[in-house]
Amino acid sequence: MSNRNQTALFSFPSIIIFVFFFSTLLFFSLYAGAASSSVLKKEDQDRMPKLWSKCMILVLLTSVLVSLWNRYAHNVDNVAETDDDSSSLSPTPIDPSISFDFLTSLLLQRDSFSQNSNGDHLQYDFYRNTCPDAEEIVKKSMARIHSQHPEVSAALLRLMFHDCFIQGCDASIFLDDRDGNQSHPIEKHAVPNRTLKGFEKIDMIKEEIENRCPGIVSCADILVLATREGVVLAGGPFYPLLTGRRDSTTSYYSEAMAEIPRPDDNVRQILHLFHLRGFTERETVSLLGAHNIGSIGCEFIKDRLHNFLGTGLPDPTIAADFLIEMRQNCNDSNNSTSSGDVSPMLMKSQRVVKSHSGLNHEEDLLTSISSTGGFGAHYYRSLLKGRGLLHSDQQLMADERTARFVRAYASDGGMTFRMDFARAMMKMSSLGVLIGLEGQIRENCSSLANSFLRNN
Repeated sequence: MSNRNQTALFSFPSIIIFVFFFSTLLFFSLYAGAASSSVLKKEDQDRMPKLWSKCMILVLLTSVLVSLWNRYAHNVDNVAETDDDSSSLSPTPIDPSISFDFLTSLLLQRDSFSQNSNGDHLQYDFYRNTCPDAEEIVKKSMARIHSQHPEVSAALLRLMFHDCFIQGCDASIFLDDRDGNQSHPIEKHAVPNRTLKGFEKIDMIKEEIENRCPGIVSCADILVLATREGVVLAGGPFYPLLTGRRDSTTSYYSEAMAEIPRPDDNVRQILHLFHLRGFTERETVSLLGAHNIGSIGCEFIKDRLHNFLGTGLPDPTIAADFLIEMRQNCNDSNNSTSSGDVSPMLMKSQRVVKSHSGLNHEEDLLTSISSTGGFGAHYYRSLLKGRGLLHSDQQLMADERTARFVRAYASDGGMTFRMDFARAMMKMSSLGVLIGLEGQIRENCSSLANSFLRNN
C-alpha cells in the first residue's frame, strides 16, 4: 500500500464519520439513562425511537458517501501513481463510474493552461466578444464535411499531431513557399508530411469564419477545434479546449525531418521523442491510440512485410496469420475482405506529382489498410495479438513501460483509453502555443499575413 493510501485511512471524511458515530452512541447512552430515571416526559420518550431511526439512516448514508469518496480517491491515486515508471497499472485504473465531464473540467484547469512571460494565456471561449460564433461555425462545418468525407477525422488528427509536435500548435504546417523562394524548404515538404491531408478542409472552415469575422480567428485554433469535432464525429470522446492561439511566421522543415516519429521507430525512440515534449509513457500509449481510425499506406509497411531492417525477412513481431493477411491486401487490389480486429481493407489508387521542392508527393497511396473500429479497445487488443499495423505500434508491446498500459486499455472496453486520450489531446493542443502579441493571425492559412510581409 502506498503512503498516500495509508494517509487516506485518516482522511477528513473518515474523521467526520468517526466523530458522528461516537457522538450518536453517547447521545443514546445519555437518553437511556435519562429514560430509566424518568427524567424525560412520556411524549419525549415516544419521539426518541423515531429520532433514533432517522439518525441510523443518516449514519448509513454518510457511510455510503465516505465509501464512494474513498473509492474515487483510490482511483485518482492509481492514475497518479501509474505515471511513475516504477509502478504497475491496475486493469481499470480509472473508475468508469466517475463523471467524464467532472474529470475533464479538472483536467482543463490542470493541463491546458498556457501562459507566456507577458502574462497572456489561452482562455475558455477566447473569441466570445470578437467572434462569438467561431466555435459553432467550426462545429457545423465539420459536421457537414464529415457527412460527405468521414475520413476527415483521421486526416485532421494526423495533421494536428504533425503541426503540434514540431514547435507547438502554431499552424506552421500550413505555410507555403514565401514569394516562391524554393531555397528555403517548408514543413509541408518534409518526408513525414508529404502524405498529410485535410489542408483544404481547414481552408474551407477558415474562409467561412473570415467572412463572418475577418482577421480574428487563427488557423491554429481552427485546426485544434476542427480536430476535436472530428474525433467526436468519429465516435471518440469530447474534450474541452482553451483558445487564443496565434499563427507562426516560420516553417520548420529541418525539425519536421528529424523529430516526427517514424513508422519503423522502436519503442525507445518513440518514448524519447514524446518525452522531449513532456509526455509520459501513459500519455504516449494513449495518443498512439489515434491509430484506431484512418488508413495506413502499404508503402509504410512494405519493408516490414518483406525486408525488415534489410534482413530479407518480415518483421518477427508480426503474427503469422496477420502477415499473410497484410501481404494479400497490399498485393491484391481486388481484395476487400476483413478479418479479426483489422477491418475492412480499403484499396486506393496512386498518383505521383512533383512538388515545388522537386520531391515526389503522393496525392493518394497505392493501397492502404484502414481500421474502422472506432475509438475503443480494438487497437490495443490487436497489439496483444501481434496484429499492430505499424512496427511502431507493435513496439508498444516490446517494453513493459508501455505494454502495461496496452493491457490496461485492452481490458475495459476502451473506457480508460477514452479518458486518457481526451486528457492527452488537451495537453497536446497546448504545446508551444503562441499567444498575446506573438506570431500573427493569417487571413489565409497557407500565406503570411500582409502586415508581416510589409514589415519584413
